[in-house]
Amino acid sequence: MADRFRGGARLSVHLPFSAVVLVALSGLVWVGMQHWREGAALLGGALLLAAALRTVVSTERVGLLAIRSRTVDILLYAGLGLLIVFIAVTIKGGPLAT
Repeated sequence: MADRFRGGARLSVHLPFSAVVLVALSGLVWVGMQHWREGAALLGGALLLAAALRTVVSTERVGLLAIRSRTVDILLYAGLGLLIVFIAVTIKGGPLAT
């Protein structure tokens, strides 16, 4: 019975990373369907989700989202996520404009 709980605990470690990957993949699909601004915003949202999860979930349970220290991870995820969302929202025209 204890092995079953340990297996579930190991699986739960991958849930935060899986959620971020799922949002990022949906953003890439959206970009592939010629909706690049919305897709880029979803990619930025995936990084913001990673920052939020890194803030809330303990280091032992956050899995592959823990790259460096908690502070550095949060600042980099949030900063890059905000930058991508800002660029996706503000850029007008270009070769991909509809």
